[in-house]
Amino acid sequence: MNSKLPFSEVAEVVMGQSPTKENVNSESNGFPLLNGPTEFTARYPTPVQFTTVGKKFSQPGDILFCVRGSTTGRMNYSDQKYAIGRGIAAIRGKNGYPTPYVRAVIEQNLERLLAAATGSTFPNVGRDLLLNFEVEVTSPERATLANDLIVSLEDKIESNRQTNQTLEQIAQVLFKSWFVDFDPVKAKIETVATGGSFDDAEIAAMRVISAKTVDELNGLKASNPEAFNKLAETASLFPEKLVESELGLIPDGWDISPLSNYINIKHGFAFKGAYFSDQETDDICVTPGNFRIGGGIKLDKLKYYDGPIPGDYIFTKGELMVTMTDLSKQADTLGYPAFVPESEGKTYLHNQRIGKVELKTEQDIKNYLYSFFCSSGYRNEVLGGVTGSTVKHTAPKKIMAIEVALDLKVADKFSQLVAPLFEKKAQNLVDNSYLEKLRDTLLPKLLSGEIDLSSEVVV
Repeated sequence: MNSKLPFSEVAEVVMGQSPTKENVNSESNGFPLLNGPTEFTARYPTPVQFTTVGKKFSQPGDILFCVRGSTTGRMNYSDQKYAIGRGIAAIRGKNGYPTPYVRAVIEQNLERLLAAATGSTFPNVGRDLLLNFEVEVTSPERATLANDLIVSLEDKIESNRQTNQTLEQIAQVLFKSWFVDFDPVKAKIETVATGGSFDDAEIAAMRVISAKTVDELNGLKASNPEAFNKLAETASLFPEKLVESELGLIPDGWDISPLSNYINIKHGFAFKGAYFSDQETDDICVTPGNFRIGGGIKLDKLKYYDGPIPGDYIFTKGELMVTMTDLSKQADTLGYPAFVPESEGKTYLHNQRIGKVELKTEQDIKNYLYSFFCSSGYRNEVLGGVTGSTVKHTAPKKIMAIEVALDLKVADKFSQLVAPLFEKKAQNLVDNSYLEKLRDTLLPKLLSGEIDLSSEVVV
């Protein structure tokens, strides 16, 4: 049986305070300061200052809750002790109620809480409102059981997210080594310059590509000749010389061409707003809001559609797309790429201001293109050609006009090499989509007491 209690009976609330010049410094000899809701990331905050004096702190594991501004209601966890500024509240469970369970209670009542907040432009959740806000909770004992399930699901989701970040970083490091720094070429050049033979140069390139020592390569040759030969084949694709070009030094024999030689970018369809649905449907219009800063898909805010669909504007799993519109001041996601995900029973629609990347090459170089679209050089080109003041725009012709130094065989080999990384990322997205749906389905039933967790539940 659930009870209705003031929020103060299930949680302790610490409201932040305005920092002063006297207690804030830029040295890392105090506590990190969170001074506004814009300093939040996906799960943990990112402080930008430090403080040596203060009275308002979060503790590790606390809920950090934005109480004012355009992001009121946004939450994540405190991974360490922070000095918290005005606009943020640190919330932790009490009287036997675990903190993650308290967060779930807030999420389920958030719409009602924000409706009761003050403020004309943005909601402002004051301390009294939060403490006296009435919520329905189960007993502390059942809350603990529900909490264990919630934590289990959230930990698995977060683990997949962190794994995907690592996989992304690995691919970007390899891309930079091959196509920006030209490390395999430089390894060959340095080996020859110090008197090494052609075979020595090839081994040097293999070392750079594989991050293995000579002894490890010899061991690989003995234990797995096929893998060794594939690595040697990859190293042989890189020349032994860099030459001057309009783009600076590039590997000998590589072509400088606009992207239009390799791809076409197709505009999306202007799906009518009258058919956008507040209810979940099987059809999802991809929007710029579905792109992550730095590249990749984001599925937390979906725009559902319930209307006629032109056949030429339906994405298929794994297709590459880029965003051509951004509402942020810094054009945070403009031009960044994402692969069309797989979601059971869902169709992703090619919406306007989203560009579909179509290959003109025999080689499948989508993974190379994705990595290029995430690179800083490409990013600078896109931002240099931005139009619009409030809404930032780029265009297919602008992206396709960007010149690259490229050897298609190397790009193809790179795409093959990183394919398992991208496949694992895609699978993690599918897994997280399932886990998030499971969490969102179970959560109301857990909080209402409809599901009895007195017996063990394994996820």
